[in-house]
Amino acid sequence: MSPSIRVRTPSELRAARRRKAHSCWGHLVAAPLWPLHGANLGTLLRTCDAVGACLAVPRFPWVPEALRRGNTLRRPACVHWVHDPPGWLAREKAAGTAIVGVELADEAVRLADLTPARGRTIAVLGHEQQGIPPDALDLLDTVVEIPMVGTGASLNVAVAGSLVLYKLAGLL
Repeated sequence: MSPSIRVRTPSELRAARRRKAHSCWGHLVAAPLWPLHGANLGTLLRTCDAVGACLAVPRFPWVPEALRRGNTLRRPACVHWVHDPPGWLAREKAAGTAIVGVELADEAVRLADLTPARGRTIAVLGHEQQGIPPDALDLLDTVVEIPMVGTGASLNVAVAGSLVLYKLAGLL
């Protein structure tokens, strides 16, 4: 006979989670700095809330509407605007922030071997077709690759970013 499984109620789940929102520009930031599809930004926004991270995005004309449409939380989310992605990453690196890029590269560590973030960390996500631009690749401290068995070359930005954020947050 199998053990009985009791599903927690929404009020029990809320009581077990953090009492207040995380602080802005906390220790973990998702940075899809060259987005291609607006739907992915909404998914990443939801993941950021789940792991206590902020979302840093470029100020492309279509991004604010994509975030509004994708914010299924129906409350303000931790979103910050980046006007010069390589410059911003360089300033963050100089300030001691760890810069982790999600990219297919020879030097990449496998997702399973990625250790949780110990200090302020930015997870950089590239363009879905072109990846992370060369001027930003030079700023990465670590490159992480998500192994794939199927025929596709990579996952979409929202899925890849979500997996890496959960790992960096220490929740996987």
